[in-house]
Amino acid sequence: MASRSRAARTTMAARRWGPPAVVALTAIMALTAGAVAREARPAPVKEATAPRDPGEPIMAIVSIRTQQVTLYDAEGWILRAPVSTGTTGRETPAGIFAVVDKEKDHHSNMYDDASMPNMQRITWNGIALHGGPLPGYAASHGCVRMPFGFAERLFDKTRIGMRVIISPENAEPEEFSHPALPVPNREALAAAPAKAEALPREAAEAAKTADSAKKAAAAAARETAALTASLRKLEGLKARADAELASIEKALASAKTDEAKARAEELKQKVSAKAAELAAQLDTAKADATSKLDAAAAAKDAAKAAQTKKAETAKAASEAKLALAPVSIYVSRATQKLYVRRPTEKPAPDGGGVVFDASIEVPINIRNPERPIGTHVFTAMARNETGLRWSVVTIDHGDNAKSALDRITIPPEVLDRIAPTAVPRSSIIISDEALSKETNYRTEFVTVLSNQPQGGFITRKPTPPDMLIAGENDDGFGSFFQPSWNSQPVYTRRRGAQDFQPMQPRWW
Repeated sequence: MASRSRAARTTMAARRWGPPAVVALTAIMALTAGAVAREARPAPVKEATAPRDPGEPIMAIVSIRTQQVTLYDAEGWILRAPVSTGTTGRETPAGIFAVVDKEKDHHSNMYDDASMPNMQRITWNGIALHGGPLPGYAASHGCVRMPFGFAERLFDKTRIGMRVIISPENAEPEEFSHPALPVPNREALAAAPAKAEALPREAAEAAKTADSAKKAAAAAARETAALTASLRKLEGLKARADAELASIEKALASAKTDEAKARAEELKQKVSAKAAELAAQLDTAKADATSKLDAAAAAKDAAKAAQTKKAETAKAASEAKLALAPVSIYVSRATQKLYVRRPTEKPAPDGGGVVFDASIEVPINIRNPERPIGTHVFTAMARNETGLRWSVVTIDHGDNAKSALDRITIPPEVLDRIAPTAVPRSSIIISDEALSKETNYRTEFVTVLSNQPQGGFITRKPTPPDMLIAGENDDGFGSFFQPSWNSQPVYTRRRGAQDFQPMQPRWW
């Protein structure tokens, strides 16, 4: 049918324009058809393994255009396989993610209990990597399907926190260097493990001291409360005795007979003796109370100082522990802010994943903020003689990677906290985008390209607000999720941007 249609069109052109035009038109049609065919049918991707001993995977890059995933270790690519991403209307969102949970034998809660073996979740609303059928084109409901055997091999090699980059086009890490990238301090790195071991002990001792001081202050407060009550009682008795004595003296002065004067004088002596005794008791009680009140005040001050030291040592202990973990920095042109995250060892209170420290969020100046900066992921791949060897992956073009870094200045106080102990897998993400609402206290940074379809999010239920925002904890990690991160509207720098709601975990 198609060939007859082309023949008919050629015949009509011959009648209208003549044979030379037909030859030209036929050539153009052939070239166009060939180009369309080549674009529609990219070379099929095959599973491949690098011809060397692989290291631990640092990142996975999924190309939506070529339907493939490539795993990289510190030296380059190690595994490659075809994938099947989301179909039209349920597209896999392009952006920056990380593995937040793993489940060997997972079944969908949303799609008829469908088997999703070797599932590695990258958002809590149901976008994941897992084994599944691959028809040779995009066909999933938003997840990234991989060959069953490949998914099983990959499951055993990856760890929670591995970076997953989903790119609209082909993308791969390139070697990169820049003076703005964190340079660790060798002395600080060498001392970090010992600090991470010693400071928790100091924090535990400080906590015990604070608890003892608090109990001592409470006991002193109870004792001084009893003394205060006793003083008030003595003061009341003394006041009544003084009032009675004044009344007797008044009666004595107005007595008309010797008998009345004698009775008044006798009564005055008794009351005077009683008032003198009460005055002595009150003086003794006041002297005793003064020393105990001073002791109670000192105990209260000691408890306050111990509590301050407890908080300081707990914070130092947590920072020492965090210093051993990779650090992630996110710079958003949309919000003009810089955010820092590090994984803690604390499991999430509502199950699944771990809590991420998110205690740093600061404004940042970006030169020429009206101009797109792109989306770039800079990753510390390994240590080298100068500190760290870095790579960059760009998935959305604005400025090139070097120009993007040139346009920002990381505040010195932030660098002072994170650079001395920066380790491999640390990263800096620079993007035009605001953080996705999928970012919460138990995820790495999540950002989604607003100029790409996000259909894979549509069918997921919104996440309850109490999951997205957690309050202060008592381990010195600060706020798990800053409420202000999503308080600003998404920066719609290009047409076609879609906003979407945060999603319910495990609805897929």
